[in-house]
Amino acid sequence: MFTGIVECIGTISSLSTSSSSGTTLTITTPTFLLTDAHLGDSISINGTCLTITSSTPTSFTVGVSPETLRRTNLGRLAQNSTVNLERAVSAATRMGGHFVQGHVDTTATIIGVKEDGEARVFRFRPRDAGVLRFVVEKGYVTIDGASLTVTRVSDDDGEADVGGDGGEEGEKEKGWWEIMLIAYTQEKVVTAGKKVGEEVNVEVDMVGKYVEKSVRGYLEGLDGEGNREGGGVLERMVERIVERKLKGR
Repeated sequence: MFTGIVECIGTISSLSTSSSSGTTLTITTPTFLLTDAHLGDSISINGTCLTITSSTPTSFTVGVSPETLRRTNLGRLAQNSTVNLERAVSAATRMGGHFVQGHVDTTATIIGVKEDGEARVFRFRPRDAGVLRFVVEKGYVTIDGASLTVTRVSDDDGEADVGGDGGEEGEKEKGWWEIMLIAYTQEKVVTAGKKVGEEVNVEVDMVGKYVEKSVRGYLEGLDGEGNREGGGVLERMVERIVERKLKGR
């Protein structure tokens, strides 16, 4: 579990792929991050929860599975790429962001960037449009491991007016949300330096997932594993209405 408050930025010092050991990343990091890190500990790399397999005072190595490479942007990293890093929470950690699992739901493409005073606004379009139902204005979303607040969202369509590097004014885009990085945050996360067309890792707020599953199960009459165990609330309501109508004939 993580908070989405990025602790530091690391640099990919080496990347290797082999048929026997798969893909491994070695990341150089400030020494403070590894003072209490041990073999087997979880660490968030661009919002992806991975396991430390070896370490030195200034670097650590993780293995990356094929599934993780398919679902995240880690497969696009190269030597000298920079990544957001955060250690797993402890009992003494202040929850400055929100509950982040490190389980990336999808990636999103940056479709707009513009300056707003000292802040920078990013517009994202997800690869999996289904996650948009969990993205709400003023809610949380995790971008490359950073807990950020959604400032605007369009579930279906909208008029893009991003200007600058984000395209021409009036360009129509469908299914997007925006976040705003203040000047301080721009210095602390790798996302601030990304351009239109680049990808970010996305994890939506897991509370929304649990709420949807619970409400869906209640309304549709599903058990804890998603199997039908009887008529749901809506089905029983319709049955009562039809029954009353038939009796009234």
